[in-house]
Amino acid sequence: MNLEFYESDDTVVGVLNIRLVIRSANTLKEKRRIIKSLKDRIKNNFNVSVSETGTLDHCKYSKLGIAMVGNDKRYVNSTLSNLINMFRCAVSVELVDYHLEFI
Repeated sequence: MNLEFYESDDTVVGVLNIRLVIRSANTLKEKRRIIKSLKDRIKNNFNVSVSETGTLDHCKYSKLGIAMVGNDKRYVNSTLSNLINMFRCAVSVELVDYHLEFI
């Protein structure tokens, strides 16, 4: 079997790390409820994988890791940029910092 790979067929992985403040959460239970709701909304509206990756034991802070795989860097970048804008407009959380990279 002869497989030819073309540059346009390259796999692009976009990784977005986001740090959040959850001012309305006073307990870990409240934080988990807010983060679960946020993760469900992200999964339903965007074709990405999302996980809470840091500050798991603090009720006011969260770090999310979000990844997307595709073959068009512009599309992956656009989707992850839309996610950043969603966090900027979110009422339940405050975006503190983010880092976007492509692999």
